[in-house]
Amino acid sequence: MKNRTPVCLLLLSAALALIAIPCSFAEEQPPSRLTPFVDPLVGSDAHGHVFVGASVPFGAVQLGLTNFHQGWDWCSGYHFSDDVAVGFSHLHLSGTGIPDLGDIVIAPFVGEVSVERGSHEAPEPGYASRYSHDQETAKAGYYAVTLLDDGIRAELTATERVGWHRYTFPAGVIPRIALDLEFENGNGRAVDTGMRVIDADKVEGRRFSTGWAKDQRVFFALQASEPIASVELFGKGERISESDGGAKNNPDVAVMTFAEGVRTILLKVGVSPVSEEGAMANIRAEAPGWDFDAAAAAADSAWENALSRVRFDSSDQSQVRTFYTALYHTMIAPVLYNDASGDYLGADKEVRREAGHENYSIFSLWDTYRAAHPLLTLTQPQRVPQMVNSMLAINRQQGKLPVWHLLGNETDTMVGYHAVPVIVDAILKGFEGIDAEEAFAAVKATAMRDERGLKFIKERGYIPADAMRESVALAMEYAIDDWAIAQLARRLGQQEDYDYFLERSQHFRKYFDEETGFMRGKRSDGSWNAPFDPFFSKHRADDYCEGNAWQYLWLVPHDPEALIELLGGAERFATRLDELFEQAPTKNAEASLDMSGFIGQYVHGNEPSHHIAYLYPYAGQQWKTAERVRQIMDRMYSDQPDGLCGNEDCGQMSAWYVFSAMGFYPVDPVGGQYVLGSPIADRVTIELDGGESFRVVANNNTPSNVYLQSAVLNGKPLEGPFLSHREIVSGGELVLEMGPEPNRTLWHAAMARAHRPDRRN
Repeated sequence: MKNRTPVCLLLLSAALALIAIPCSFAEEQPPSRLTPFVDPLVGSDAHGHVFVGASVPFGAVQLGLTNFHQGWDWCSGYHFSDDVAVGFSHLHLSGTGIPDLGDIVIAPFVGEVSVERGSHEAPEPGYASRYSHDQETAKAGYYAVTLLDDGIRAELTATERVGWHRYTFPAGVIPRIALDLEFENGNGRAVDTGMRVIDADKVEGRRFSTGWAKDQRVFFALQASEPIASVELFGKGERISESDGGAKNNPDVAVMTFAEGVRTILLKVGVSPVSEEGAMANIRAEAPGWDFDAAAAAADSAWENALSRVRFDSSDQSQVRTFYTALYHTMIAPVLYNDASGDYLGADKEVRREAGHENYSIFSLWDTYRAAHPLLTLTQPQRVPQMVNSMLAINRQQGKLPVWHLLGNETDTMVGYHAVPVIVDAILKGFEGIDAEEAFAAVKATAMRDERGLKFIKERGYIPADAMRESVALAMEYAIDDWAIAQLARRLGQQEDYDYFLERSQHFRKYFDEETGFMRGKRSDGSWNAPFDPFFSKHRADDYCEGNAWQYLWLVPHDPEALIELLGGAERFATRLDELFEQAPTKNAEASLDMSGFIGQYVHGNEPSHHIAYLYPYAGQQWKTAERVRQIMDRMYSDQPDGLCGNEDCGQMSAWYVFSAMGFYPVDPVGGQYVLGSPIADRVTIELDGGESFRVVANNNTPSNVYLQSAVLNGKPLEGPFLSHREIVSGGELVLEMGPEPNRTLWHAAMARAHRPDRRN
């Protein structure tokens, strides 16, 4: 059971306040504080894979409870179905489909000195412990739980680079705390560890590991609020002397013992990608005192400030909780990957001193280029140039832009080179502080490499299915990225490059089979890959990536008009979309776990489907987008632990909801244009830099009034079901009249407004 007390108190206060003010005024008031509406446990059940614990927006530290790894659903280190804690670790992934991290585990316990963790089935022999959700509290920036085996109350909070722990022990025991560097969250192993005691209250060390991140390095410094009576070091279960506690003997567990009678112990654990000294300097910079409650309040304030960029007003409080929890999830990653001094470890494993930009990592770009990064251009504009400059720095260090970058490591996971649309979108939207010429050189060079099927793209215009698996997915994602490169080339006056990459952006046409009406794999001799089953979707074993032909037919967000042409016109296009949502999902017996959240053959639990419901307006049927978007929000999201239908994927799943709840979505990630859907908010206000705001008002909005009857922007009717980025960031108000039946004449004649680069604004 989640601790809802803060929310209940807030709602009670709000209810009492309404008694004293006129209803017409009260209806206009958004909630006074937003963090009580965040529930970090949402998405921790089923396949959401979210991080649960204490952090601040985009912080390097994600400090949370860590379970024993029990399978795929434990990728983040925590799953709601579990009830055994190994301890509390400082680095986590949120929503990914591959487990990693779980670094620097802290585990309080009582009893004899032990380096045994125990196990999920039998935690009692070790320092692992059972816990219950009844005695667990998860809030933005704060986490607490009672470790039942020893009766220890654990509380966590964080700054950007420091994890705070507060442990309250029972009376009359000898408090002990294990510091475990060997534990790994299901993928990989520690290869080099070191620890040493540097003072009566300080321990520092390092953990180098290999896993999904092949060469991951983290340094730490630990400071305790009470003197440490003794520290015993162990390597591979054997006690070793502290004097030998360097790299030679690789100590992987330390047991810190405190004086009997000490009830409350605070720890501050700083992390650094550079050195132990950097980790300690981060503690001095961000956590100089010992006021845990003040640190928790500061973390809450950091989240409050970040969340308040969007004011979401709905009479349905569950929707408010779902919205602000989703917005919270969009700001867990990317994460800071530098010291407070600016020092960081480059992708080439060279230390950069006092870098001129905040350095970020954990770029899940196959997922986040679609909506999560475009959302940040509205909600976190000050961070966008820093993230782009981090990507350009990675390009200089490893010779190409990041694909899926994980704490200084290129994992090359998933298809495409999707740093490209993120970088291009930022430049075309006018963000300052980015070298456009360097960016263009980087995106072009990345696209002209010979790896990952690109040699075939350059030579043949398609990737043969008998030469590479996932050939259709690779080529279609490359086409989206090449469209982005063409737009930047056009902006910079590079006509030859514009023409070249524009042509490459049309390579999806080579995969369209008129006979079957699907995108299909093509062999080296030009024949179609056979046998063909549009429902077949075995993970990474056919022509698609985590999907089938039904979903990949629509992976042309950069040129819906071309797809309309291929499918035989707007009416046929809309009919095929209807068929997608109406197909039976039962034929997916061989679907991978990555495919979930089915509505027919639409799969909301995986990212290639995310733009599809917003394609109807390009065929003049915006009302069908309204129907489907409401259906997806209602069925695939909630404020409960199983409130996500698939992997959170570093914010993308939640970014879809945030956009859709506000009433619009970026189909083309670099188009500078948003497609209108059906907002669930009665009112939503985006606070912009410079004191301006953009407001969406949905009049007569109810669960049954899902259809747009009219749309008026700053007093003028919209000419089509689209908003431009410039219109939003210029400030103003969009007023939507909602109704229970479609207005089929609204924008039907206009069909799709052209969304070519000459219409970017």
